This record gives sequence, C-alpha cells and structure tokens, in this order.
Amino acid sequence: MTEKSKGKKLQEKLTHKWNNVWEKLDEKETKKLFDFNDEYKVFLDKGKTERESAQEIIRMAKENGYINIEEAIEKGMKIEPGMKIYANNKDKGVAMFVIGKEDLTKGMNIVGSHIDAPRIDLKQFPLYEDGELGMLKTHYYGGVRKYQWVALPLALHGVVIKSNGEKINVVIGEDEKDPVFMITDLLPHLAKDQAAKKLSEGITGEGLNIIIGSVPYEEKDLSDKIKLNVLNILNEKYGIEEEDFTTAEFEAVPAGKARDIGLDRSLIAAHGHDDRVCAFTSLKAVLGIETPNRTAVGLFVDKEEIGSVGNTGMQSRFFENAVAELIGLSDENYSELKTRRALANSRVLSADVAAGFDPNFPEVLDKRNAAFMGKGITLVKYTGARGKGGCNDANSEYISDVRRIFNENDIVWQMSELGKVDQGGGGTIAYILANYGMEVVDCGVPVLSMHAPYEIVSKADVYMTYKGYKAFYEA
Repeated sequence: MTEKSKGKKLQEKLTHKWNNVWEKLDEKETKKLFDFNDEYKVFLDKGKTERESAQEIIRMAKENGYINIEEAIEKGMKIEPGMKIYANNKDKGVAMFVIGKEDLTKGMNIVGSHIDAPRIDLKQFPLYEDGELGMLKTHYYGGVRKYQWVALPLALHGVVIKSNGEKINVVIGEDEKDPVFMITDLLPHLAKDQAAKKLSEGITGEGLNIIIGSVPYEEKDLSDKIKLNVLNILNEKYGIEEEDFTTAEFEAVPAGKARDIGLDRSLIAAHGHDDRVCAFTSLKAVLGIETPNRTAVGLFVDKEEIGSVGNTGMQSRFFENAVAELIGLSDENYSELKTRRALANSRVLSADVAAGFDPNFPEVLDKRNAAFMGKGITLVKYTGARGKGGCNDANSEYISDVRRIFNENDIVWQMSELGKVDQGGGGTIAYILANYGMEVVDCGVPVLSMHAPYEIVSKADVYMTYKGYKAFYEA
C-alpha cells in the first residue's frame, strides 16, 4: 500500500466532510433503523391532527409509567428523581418530565417540537349546496401552497361538541371502505386565464371548497335537498345537526397511510412530517430515559404553523405553569424565582425540521450549507429571514456543547441554513424558549416538499435524530 503524502494527511486532519448514515451502520443497526421507522409510520397514521397526536403521546406515556400532573398535585406527591409526569394542555399539547437527580432550579434538558401541521380546516358554518353538489367551505391553516391541495383524496378528522355537551370524534376517509372527499381543479382546456396568473393566485383560499355529496333527499317541494341529505347521513351516524358545526373542529388532511418511497424503501412519504417526525423521535427518546442527572423534558405544542399563538401554542404560559407546579411539589418553600431559575438554566433542542436539498430545485439553497437526505440529524444555528430577522441565533458555546454530545455518542449529524440568504425565511419555537434565557438551537430532520400534502423524509435521518435526542437527554 502506498504511504499517504504529507498533503493528504494534512487534508484528512484539517478538512471536514459530513457522513452518510447508511455508510456508518452495520447490518444489526440497519435493522433497528427500519424497525424504528415502522413504528414511526404507525404513529403518523394514528395522529393526523394535533388532537390525535396528543392523544397518542399521552397513551404511550401512560403505558410507560407516566402519571398526570393533576393527579400528583391532588395527592400531594413529593417529587423524587426518576418520577415520570406528564401535563396535558387541552388535548392539544403535552409536556413529559422525567425528574432528574439535580434540583429543578439547575435547569432541564428539553426537546421541544410541535404537533400541528399545515392543513385545510372547515369554516364554522361550512355546508352549502351549489351546482347540484353538496359543498363545504374551508379556511386553510398554516403555510400551505393552495394549488397542491386540489384533485387530491382527502379525509375529514374532527371533534364535535353537541348541544347536550357530548363530545364526538369523527374520522371519515381513512378506512378503505370509507368515502373520501376532494377539492376540484380546472380542466386545462378552460384554464387559459388561470394559467396566466401567478402560481400563488391560480387557486384562491375561497376556492378551496370540498365536495361532500350529490344525492338529493327523496322528497318533493324542499329546498337544498342535497344539503339536507348530507345532514341526514351525518345525523343518522353521529347525531350531528347543522348548528353543531359551530362548535366543531374539522380538519381535512390527505387520505391514506404513510408509505415507503424507493425500491430500497429508504424514504417515507406522509402528511405531517413537519413536525411530527421530531415529535415522535423525541417522544421515543424521552420514553427511554430512566433517572437522568438533569430533568428530561419532552415538550409537544400546538399552533407553531400560525405563530405559536393561543393557549395551546408555545407563547402560552402552559409550560411555565407546569414547571412551577413541579417545583411546588418538590419544595415547600416555593417562590417564583425558583421557576425563573429552572427555566433560565435549561438547555433546549428546538426540534423542528430542516429544508432538505432537492436536486429538482438546487437554486434556492446554498449547497455548502444545506441539509442532505441521509446525512443525519441537522443543527440549524439560525433561521429567520434576510438579515436573520426574527431568528434565535444560537451562541458558539452552546453549539460546541451539542457538537461534543453528538460526537461522543457517534451521532451522524450535519449543519444547514434555511435556504439562500435572500431567498425566503421561516422560524420555529426556538426564539420563544430563548426569551426565558435558555440555551436553544434548532435541531431536527431534513424534509423534502415541506408543507406539501405529502412530505418526504429519510429513514436514516429519522433514526439518527432519535439517537441524537436521546444522547442530549442523557448528557
């Protein structure tokens, strides 16, 4: 074998190349990778809305010995290392705590993700009849590209509160025997005017109306007989009346299950990877923690796609209040100062997806600073727009800590930015948690076709993200 030259040795020592996960794993670990992703697909299929995701997270938490914080408060439990506690935020958000050996005021290791996703919501009074069709008026949620949601089989997921207070969960379109729903598009033969518009204007928000039926009710001398027949079907199956729509939350999402992509089955196509891929990986990671040094927290929030607002978004006081309650249970001499210290001393991975490099659209990314599919969990030092506007710019000291954790635990990782400098922008919950003084950096899975009805992730990145989160919890 020829001896390496001085320059070759120097190049290997001083330069850096990101690794590919597939090339780093042996056969045994690769099987674990595929098994893990099979679990992830089940999670996606069970949790197509934020409510369903929260329900599944709580089910898994209880199955693994977590108790409700309200029960702990009611019983006056003393918080001890190793205790597992969860807090439910109005069935739309969850915080899971594994109490550590160190006092809570020393800070927590937090992985925070969101469980809402871009979708199509029904308006509060949606049902009408026009052109011999029963229709539903909608209002899109989050940063959707409206043209992607037409001519696509849709399922309806929702909750209805009836006039007597009864809550009914409704899912139509996921079972193979169920009907599905659809928003129509214009035939190309008559689309001259539509084709002349900008892509963002070809389909309008008010044009995203869903077909729900076409058969009229069998009785003469009635108006809106198709609408009446739809109401009659809903009433017979669910006991729903039209006024019940005003107290309902219905979401239209792509019908069908998560599917493998590629002959090698290395990728997954599904609705809601952003950000349920980070929710699932952090959930599985925190479920594997027993008695950490620092309290480990899995945080799952709602409303990120519309600015983290409302009482179930990250801007609410839910998480802060939960931490205060835990400190109250662990220390008879509670003070607000202790809660502030616990939050300020915490370290966070803001678990959200990154923009993966797409060979079909290479012009929007700086290839030297882009996330590539299969190259592992991705650190994003800053997001924002243009001159880093609106971002949380993590400091070098904290990035160094995370790098050390990943390297010491053989985590395959990479770094990226959200596209070219003036191309666009975006954000996560990172800046909100940073307001408490926490150390925060964005960290998650690269995604292709982000915010589309179906998004794509690499199974390698999903698995490595789980391992990265677990290593962080244990640090």
